[in-house]
Order: sequence, then C-alpha cells, then structure tokens
Amino acid sequence: MQHWEIMILFFIISFVYASVGFGGGSSYLAVLAIYALPFKEIRLTALICNIIVVTGGTIIYIRKKQVDWEKILPLVIGSIPMAFLGAMLKISRDIFFIILGCSLLLAAIFLWIKTKTEEINFIDQSKPASKIKNGLLGGGIGFLSGMVGIGGGIFLAPVLNLMKWDHPRKIAATASVFILVNSIAGIAGQLSQLPTDINIKRILLLCMAVLAGGQIGSRLGAVKFNPLMIRRITAILVFVAGFEVLSKHVDWFK
Repeated sequence: MQHWEIMILFFIISFVYASVGFGGGSSYLAVLAIYALPFKEIRLTALICNIIVVTGGTIIYIRKKQVDWEKILPLVIGSIPMAFLGAMLKISRDIFFIILGCSLLLAAIFLWIKTKTEEINFIDQSKPASKIKNGLLGGGIGFLSGMVGIGGGIFLAPVLNLMKWDHPRKIAATASVFILVNSIAGIAGQLSQLPTDINIKRILLLCMAVLAGGQIGSRLGAVKFNPLMIRRITAILVFVAGFEVLSKHVDWFK
C-alpha cells in the first residue's frame, strides 16, 4: 500500500472521534481527498470506516434506551432511499470533488457551531414532531450524504440542536443511528458502479486501522479529551481540506 501514513491518520481520527462519541466520516474524506485517491474509492472507504466506528456507539445508545424510534423513523425512512439514490447518481470526478469541497466547508461550519446545552435542557414534549418535516430533513441530508460518501450526522446533529428537537443525548443517539443506516444505504447505492480496479487491500487496511482506533478510543471514554476542543480542531482541518479540494477543481480558486 502506498502512503502508509494514511493508516496512522485513520487510526488517530477514529481513536479521537470514538473517544468523544463521533464517527469521523468528514475527516476520512478530507484525508483521502488531499491524497487525490480515486473518487469512487474515496466514497466507499469513508462509508465503510463510518460503519465500523459508529456501530458500537449505536448499540450502546440502544441498550441505554436513548433511541426514540418514533421520532427517528421519519428521518430514517426519508434518508435511506435518498442516500441510495445519491450514491447511484453518476457524476464526474470534478463535480464530485466540487461537491465534496463545498460539503467539507459546510461541515467545518457545523462543527464549529456549538449550541449551548442550557438552551436545550427544556424540550416542549406537548408539541408532536412533524413527521413530514423530519422526513424531508432526513431525505435532503441523506441525498447529499449518498453523493459525497458521509453518514450525514455532521449535518443532522447541529440542525436538530438548533431546532431544539430533543435533549442532547437523544440527538447524539439519533445522529449515530442516522449515520449507520445512511452509510449502509450509500454503500448499497455504490455497488452498481464500482470500478474493477478498486484497491481492496487499501480499504481493508484502513478498516483495520479505524477498528483498532475506534475500539481503543471508545473504551478510554471522553474523559481524556475535551469534545469542544476536538470539534474546533477538526473544524479547522476539515475547512483547510475543503479549501484545498476546491482549489484544485474550481477555476476561480486557482
């Protein structure tokens, strides 16, 4: 495998993200985009790594009964087919990288935003959640996620926090489930157009790196890292990666 340092970067990303309850999809994409690997392989690799890191967290949230299926289902039902369609959409290499660059810049902004916890301590449960609104939100984020190759939680969680959709822990649980199902749907959508020369060995090695990093990080727990600090550092790195991607594929950036 060329660029063995990517394995080290993926291990560190999954270790840090898992320790604070995140998945790391946007950072995987950022690293792979900087190395200019084949774009179809970039999407597939990021989604598989997402699944590996986020599955454990999803199981924990379900066991702790933090998952409100009644509220989550409209988001998921809207997102799964749209993520599948987004992944199936045939786009050129340059268009992909332009969408990816813009998505990374947007993700960096969302990562930087922090909704004050005290602002969402009280949730008015008397107002039933709009299933149509949740379905449209899930569908929109799901379609973008499928095209780019992310789980979508990086967009969903901040939006739900700003909407005061539910308490922070339940929003985190919702994002975890959302990332998992979107990543699976995205991979399913990509299967019909995967190139024959895809580097399976590289993907497997990167999966092993995030499996090890994610397991160690989740066991150490968030006490070792400040989640806000991780979000802000990641936001800067993702922003730089987004700008770098656009600078190579958009004329007016050159």
